[in-house]
Amino acid sequence: MLVLLLGTLGLQPARTQTNALPSLGNSEGISLSAERKLGDRIARELYRDPDYLEDPVLDEYIQRLWMPLTKAAAARGELSPDLQERFAWRILLGRDRTVNAFALPGGYLGVHLGLVAVVSSNDELASVLAHELSHVTQRHIARSMDEQGKMTPLVIGSMILGALAISKNPQAAQGLIVGGQAAAIQSQLSYSRDMEREADRVGFGVLTDAGYDAQGFVGMFAKLQQAAGVNDNGAFPYLRSHPLTTERIADMQARLQLNSSPSRVPTDLAQAMLAARARVMSQNSVEALRAWTQDSKATSAQATPAQKAGALYAATLAHLQLRDTAAAERTWQALSQLLSPSVLQGLPQATEAKRLVTLLQAEVATKQERFGVALQVLQTLGSKTPQRPELLATAQALLRLPAHPLRADITRQLREKVTQAPHDGQAWDTLASMLALQGQTLASLRAEGEAQMARMDWSGAVDRFRAAQDWAKNNRLQPGDHIEASIVDTRLRQVQSQIREMQTER
Repeated sequence: MLVLLLGTLGLQPARTQTNALPSLGNSEGISLSAERKLGDRIARELYRDPDYLEDPVLDEYIQRLWMPLTKAAAARGELSPDLQERFAWRILLGRDRTVNAFALPGGYLGVHLGLVAVVSSNDELASVLAHELSHVTQRHIARSMDEQGKMTPLVIGSMILGALAISKNPQAAQGLIVGGQAAAIQSQLSYSRDMEREADRVGFGVLTDAGYDAQGFVGMFAKLQQAAGVNDNGAFPYLRSHPLTTERIADMQARLQLNSSPSRVPTDLAQAMLAARARVMSQNSVEALRAWTQDSKATSAQATPAQKAGALYAATLAHLQLRDTAAAERTWQALSQLLSPSVLQGLPQATEAKRLVTLLQAEVATKQERFGVALQVLQTLGSKTPQRPELLATAQALLRLPAHPLRADITRQLREKVTQAPHDGQAWDTLASMLALQGQTLASLRAEGEAQMARMDWSGAVDRFRAAQDWAKNNRLQPGDHIEASIVDTRLRQVQSQIREMQTER
């Protein structure tokens, strides 16, 4: 069953005191700290979900769209400094093929690959993020949870996780219906139409102030209606969030007419390839992957360059998933020939499209275990300070090559990356491997612990930090190891405190 995207699950967060819009309720609900703790508990389970995905290319894409929205929300007074500081503001990607996104307590957002796969412009995806962001800034979830005041945070968190499970597996609803639990879940899923309209209104303003085309909202609404008609079988209607109404669609169209921003080209080459990546990475069956390798748009004379690029990108990635690297090489070559300089000239996002093709080439070379070639390809991008996808891909190539002069510099850049983004578990893991390769065992063990903390795996973090302590006790420390050992001791105490706090709350 499809859980409709805008206002999905009825579980989106709430609003700040600084907002000038009229309040929709009499209470702000639970405190910021209580909401954050609840969000942490739910996010911890999502990190453990097999569908949780860490993909540098798609993560960068989402973050690139997200950052202008948060800046615009802050500039408009929607996002207070207190809310900015105390909430997590993390976006988790899931492999689910449904057209869905959701906001959770404490500033966590979830985005399904099915959503990324169907959008035809950055503006459409940004409109979804703006809507969900507005549920957070308007503190909707806190007010919704205030109605559940007699329930413990643990019970509310379990209900939300149960609802998320239902959205992925409709059959799971059967077990929840038994025993009278359906009524409780329904009350948590029921999200007021006034709040949905408010998130539309505020999100529209945030979207346009961030520089996106307001047409993105209307285009996304059309896709949601189509997705609902195809995917919603009508079962268990009380488990659906509020559907899109003609009133909401008409309201958004009216706002669009009043907005003077020019419309943009609907689909560019880069976005088409990113959508293709999401489509392939959401698939888990051989049949589905093979279907992507045979997309007729790749050779159709009627297909646009963007459609052909998306089809060839999907075919290349699908071949890699099927471990047919020779076929992946052939489709990549076709993609590269398609995007010749004459084709790219004058097209939107041409530079980004060329970069994505180059990153895919390095991905093919890595799967072929041609790590030297992968490194050479990545170096053609020519940046002394590579972006996150290039940095992680370069490190992965260096891990499989003999001693290379770039190792020290890439390790330094990874250290800088995790300092700037301490919740980047994938970067911590990569840094741990690089440090281990260079004989920096204590620092490597500490990085492994930090990676577990970033994903809220407290027991895993304790295990790694204790391993680091044991190593420090049993080995002669090198210069710099004393600082690492001190950090390890502090981090272990912090994670042990976190575990005790969770046990107390139970």
